Amino acid sequence: MAGEAVEAAGHAAAHGVDLVPIVALLASAVIAVPLFKRLGLGSVLGYLAAGLLLGPSVTGIVSEPESVLTIAELGVVMFLFIIGLEMEPRRLWALRKQIFGLGVIQVGTCGALLTGTGILLGFAPVVAFIFGMGFVLTSTAIVMQILGERGELASDHGQRMVSILLLEDLAIVPLLAVVAFLAPTPNEDVSIFERVVSVLVPIGAVLLLIFLGRRIMNPFFRALAATKLREVMTAAALLVILGAALLFQASGLSTAMGAFLAGVLLSTSSFKHQLEADVEPFRGILLGLFFLAVGMSLDLGVVAESWQIIAVSVVAFMLIKGSAIYLIARMLRSSHGEALERAVLMGQGGEFAFVLYTTAVANGLIDGPTNAVFTATVIVSMILTPFAIIGLRYLMPKATGPSLEGVEPAAGLTASVLIIGFGRFGQIASQPLLARHHSVSIIDNDPEMIRAAAQIGFKVYYGDGTRLDILHAAGAGTADVILVCTDSKEQTTRIVGLLREQFPLARVMARAFDRGHAIELVKAGVDYQVRELFESAVAFGGEAIRRLGASDEEAEEVVEGVRSRDRQRFELQLAGEDWRSLGRLLLSNAEDQAREGGMPARSAAPSGGAETAGTPGTAP
Repeated sequence: MAGEAVEAAGHAAAHGVDLVPIVALLASAVIAVPLFKRLGLGSVLGYLAAGLLLGPSVTGIVSEPESVLTIAELGVVMFLFIIGLEMEPRRLWALRKQIFGLGVIQVGTCGALLTGTGILLGFAPVVAFIFGMGFVLTSTAIVMQILGERGELASDHGQRMVSILLLEDLAIVPLLAVVAFLAPTPNEDVSIFERVVSVLVPIGAVLLLIFLGRRIMNPFFRALAATKLREVMTAAALLVILGAALLFQASGLSTAMGAFLAGVLLSTSSFKHQLEADVEPFRGILLGLFFLAVGMSLDLGVVAESWQIIAVSVVAFMLIKGSAIYLIARMLRSSHGEALERAVLMGQGGEFAFVLYTTAVANGLIDGPTNAVFTATVIVSMILTPFAIIGLRYLMPKATGPSLEGVEPAAGLTASVLIIGFGRFGQIASQPLLARHHSVSIIDNDPEMIRAAAQIGFKVYYGDGTRLDILHAAGAGTADVILVCTDSKEQTTRIVGLLREQFPLARVMARAFDRGHAIELVKAGVDYQVRELFESAVAFGGEAIRRLGASDEEAEEVVEGVRSRDRQRFELQLAGEDWRSLGRLLLSNAEDQAREGGMPARSAAPSGGAETAGTPGTAP
């Protein structure tokens, strides 16, 4: 009966869009993913299971998973674009040793070991090389999704895995070239000119995208933003992603890497957060569709027919690859827990293996049945990875983070003052405001601190100030003044930038770490900043000279002189004056003060002269 109903629906769809597969895909995702997450199995496994159920091997509601997979790969492309938005060029440069060091070591070692394993399994050396190198390319989508759900993408171990994944994505390009080189009967002789062009075209594509990203994209988005049409900005974001992917695809490069590079080039743009918000819904839907398509692509007939070789290959490849990853991580001084987690997460094959195997078939290196076995091996490894993670969780349970019990998340706050961060600095800064009976909302991301504040009468809400949705929920859109009191330089700068972009009418005050950070905050648009130790240090020095015999008036005059000279030096630094100018200013001010006080100039010069010879990042 069910088959007749589906067939009838199919006949009905002949006169319009066939909605049956679309509705089935949406329904399976809506039902399976929350169910699997509630069971602790993760969203990825939910998508894979739902896809397997809908595919030709089970119900056959979707008969051509390859067409779905082709479209769904755009989810991986958009995911890498969003990752690129978080990777500013200087941050990417800081990871260069991990990308081209750790990444090359892992890819090379695992590739050699898996090729040898393929030969031991009875495959010819060339076929074993293709099989092994395809399995080396870990699933970027699965690893990124799992790290994202855990909130570990920005952590140190998360960044190491991201670096390796980037190198693996880059590796698909030379691997495709090797497959073409190994082709037994090339269709035509390739001239030297054509070979040179095949090398120069990808380089030209990278340079063209860098030029467009640095010179064209920002003015382009600025002009579109002036129209104040949200749908136009969304269309422009999709155009940039798909255009970069198309450019790299036409040049023989990875589409995902094109989108990633476009994200990196836009990571310093003032439209960064708007782009992320526009792309996120498409990324989420298409990435889910990608996992569904992978599940649908598993041919149970092939698995049943060749189950021995698939089972042996899956076990052998995952164990050998995982062991190699673990040993490399330990040799490079990662902890046992981090090395084991990386081995489990990256012990699978990935989506780029499908591209490599399909190219090998087109070049006559492997046949269709062999490709089906290789593809099934990779898909089974992807399906087993969430189970392996669950097993790891029971074998090595992580130290549980602080409980959120009794902590109220920020939602619907409307106070005139918003304080972000309630550590020692924020607690003191809040007291004058409360004493003047201003309405104050406070958010922090430390549950223990929130509970401790509640015990002494402070109402603090839970929220991460670097997230735009949390800022909206905390009332940043209606606040007159926002105090950023977080204790991390990077976090403070990111919050200030986000506030200036999204809430331009709010007055933003921020806690600065040091002089260099204060300059950075002023350039980011903060209305007021204060270095966290400056005023306390000045007061401390003033009390010291009082105890050495200065009167209160003399001490206050000296302290005010320190403040005045600091302001002048700060303004010069902000204007980009060199350190010689600052040194001359400091010396002349010190001599003036010495003459007024009847003291020798050298003895009057403050011992902070080292500041004029140092760097802005280390000045107080």
